[in-house]
Amino acid sequence: MKIDIKKCEEKLKTQFEKVDEIAYFNQKKVLNAFIDCKVSATDFAGTTGYGYDDRGRDKLAKLYAKVFGGESAIVSPLITCGSHAISTVLYGLLRPKDVILSISGELYDTLHDTLFGKNNGSLENFMIEYKQIDLTKEGKLDEEKICKTVKKLKPKVVFLQRSRGYSSRKPFAVEDMEDIFKKVKQFSPNSFIVVDNCYGEFVQTKEPTEVGADVIVGSLIKNPGGGLAPTGGYIVGSQKAIDMIATRFTSPSLLLEVGSYEQGYRLFYQGLFMAPHVVAQSIKGGYLVGKVMEEKGYKVLPTSNERAYDIIKSVVFNTAEELIKFVQLAQALSPVDSFVTPMPWAMPGYDDQVIMSAGTFVGGASIELSCDSPIKKPYIAYFQGGLTYEHVKLMAEKLNEIY
Repeated sequence: MKIDIKKCEEKLKTQFEKVDEIAYFNQKKVLNAFIDCKVSATDFAGTTGYGYDDRGRDKLAKLYAKVFGGESAIVSPLITCGSHAISTVLYGLLRPKDVILSISGELYDTLHDTLFGKNNGSLENFMIEYKQIDLTKEGKLDEEKICKTVKKLKPKVVFLQRSRGYSSRKPFAVEDMEDIFKKVKQFSPNSFIVVDNCYGEFVQTKEPTEVGADVIVGSLIKNPGGGLAPTGGYIVGSQKAIDMIATRFTSPSLLLEVGSYEQGYRLFYQGLFMAPHVVAQSIKGGYLVGKVMEEKGYKVLPTSNERAYDIIKSVVFNTAEELIKFVQLAQALSPVDSFVTPMPWAMPGYDDQVIMSAGTFVGGASIELSCDSPIKKPYIAYFQGGLTYEHVKLMAEKLNEIY
């Protein structure tokens, strides 16, 4: 049964209007930060060698700190991915015999070796203890257990993963974090609250640093890079936290004085400027794909009537074959490598075989139209991105034909 796409769009009018309002607010915030930081064309130039006089690097960090509500920042193409950025934060803040407490359940798959790897320099190797509080049956933060544990352990780092990873839970809204962050600081003032902010930037009008997080961290080939940043990651937070993290990003004697990038920084600046609009395009596209699949009888998370708190739309399938077909369609409709057929494979850092489609201009950029999933029950496709709403609408129309 074919679905009327136009009627789906009409049913999503209220959600689309809210997304546009948030994008306008965030665009204004980003523009004001550019103006306040006096961004100049001279900031786009690259440097070589040590990069002692790298104005573009330093100005970009200042810009991110202002946009995301922090005192300081590390923003660098030398950060290879989100997992690298998170690991850098943890190694910077934690010391032997410290405790890291995850309050949002299990950390993302690619961080397992950082936590528990054997003889690989993992946190466990450095006698750092990992504790975890699972979510409630309703998928919410377990406030009672969190408060009790924080009061008892006084963990050095309290960690929250904003997005869902490869799970069926909902992402966390910024407003859901505020109260629990206050309680954490009440029971353990010296704890660093760290938020994995991947997939959540510019989805709301506030970021976790604006409601009590000491550090937020993410990848530039996701939301904040606007589809233009070719690589890199960011870490934004308090001056105290950033100073500690900088000792591990470079070395204790160098901090943030070094780090060159000969290609220049224009795409990083331009990508950040474009990010509020691109994120809105992605969210609206996700709503439409989700609505079409709902009308087809599939379970979708979040539903078309719920607020989006990250750029990911999850579609639950009955079989692995259905899941694989969905992911392969996203690749077939990509502007790059559309002729390639993705297949499940043993991807480094994951316990299960994973299938990924990412026919993107920037390799693996999940702010562009992309989709991935581990091949395990429940068979959930994690669909994200789309630089333009029109591109994702083409995906929705093709889904309407084949499902």
